[in-house]
Amino acid sequence: MLRFLIGRVLAIAGTLLATSVLVFGSVHLAPGDPESFLLRGRPTSPEAVAAVRAQYHLDDSLPSQYGQWLGGVVRGDFGRSLQFRQEVRGLVANRLPTTALLIGYASLLMLAFGVALGVAAALRPGAVDRAILLATTTATATPSFVAAIILISVFSIRLGWFPAFGNGEGLGDRLYHMTLPALALALSLIGLLARVTRSATLEELGREHVEVARSRGIPERLVVRRHVLRNALGPIVTVAGVVVSTLLVTTVIVETAFGLSGVGSLLVQAVTAQDFPVVQAICLIIVAAFVLTNLVVDLCYPLIDPRVRLGGERGA
Repeated sequence: MLRFLIGRVLAIAGTLLATSVLVFGSVHLAPGDPESFLLRGRPTSPEAVAAVRAQYHLDDSLPSQYGQWLGGVVRGDFGRSLQFRQEVRGLVANRLPTTALLIGYASLLMLAFGVALGVAAALRPGAVDRAILLATTTATATPSFVAAIILISVFSIRLGWFPAFGNGEGLGDRLYHMTLPALALALSLIGLLARVTRSATLEELGREHVEVARSRGIPERLVVRRHVLRNALGPIVTVAGVVVSTLLVTTVIVETAFGLSGVGSLLVQAVTAQDFPVVQAICLIIVAAFVLTNLVVDLCYPLIDPRVRLGGERGA
């Protein structure tokens, strides 16, 4: 376990370091001079330009600028927002709870409905299986922004059951406001996870040990719980981990559609306003969350199947 964790931590550090190089270089790869972005296109005197270049160390060599920026990032200092005129760390921290709640809510919906529909389709061949396959195929092919438009039109405007905009106040009201955004975020992923769950469950149902358990008179519910679902969790957890990671990116669309003040909508504003410190900080946070989610999934494998060793090997 210790050797595995050390290896993965080093891999994560390498990934974040490579990402930091790309994120930092994006400012210098963009057309124009960096000071033109920092000055926001305002007409200024040569003295003002020189002051801006000195403030952001633009006269230093590129490796020196990267080292100073990376040192600040390690300390949690991402600089100041050019648009909001405040520390990026505080700006992102204020938006992060909304995005975290949205992703958590969407993940619960995805896992609950995706696994339940997949198991139901596998255990009930015929009309139920065909209906679930049709529904999950439609859901998988529906982009998040289309789902958001449909949900707002039906459940907010026509029926008036849920609000279309805003974060809400208090936990209960926030969950009420987050219901439609979470559903729009999770809809296509519910279909994907349901199909994966169905395939994994059908594969386990055809195993020899399942037939032996049935022949011994073990109740069907125990056979499904102990011998089918437990062994089918491997591919389900793998896909679920990757899918949860993708939620970090798709929140950009959903938060914008529902007017939520989260990290995703902040990223859209920062890109539009060319607020590079904010863009750099959010990109690093997304990559860090992605690799940490994959690490958690890897650590779950030995708990699901004791035969699996950390590092990808199986016990004898």
